[in-house]
Amino acid sequence: METIFLDDFLTDGLLKEDDFRKKISDIDWNQYLNKKVLIKGCTKSPVPIWSYLIVTAELTPYAKTIFFGEPCSLFKIYNKD
Repeated sequence: METIFLDDFLTDGLLKEDDFRKKISDIDWNQYLNKKVLIKGCTKSPVPIWSYLIVTAELTPYAKTIFFGEPCSLFKIYNKD
């Protein structure tokens, strides 16, 4: 399973929308094609809900299944039929 850490999108310890959207646009989403992907729930700093929604929206055309949370307690949020 692939994991996306929202900590990777922090700038100076904060999630800044402009920087976040730039980093999102730079990702090659094909790397997640037909894979199970976990959007890791815990971060070092508070993360706005919209950031999870943006990542999920970008992943949906590629990932087979998208989970949210921690590896020990996954919550499925998307499954390609």
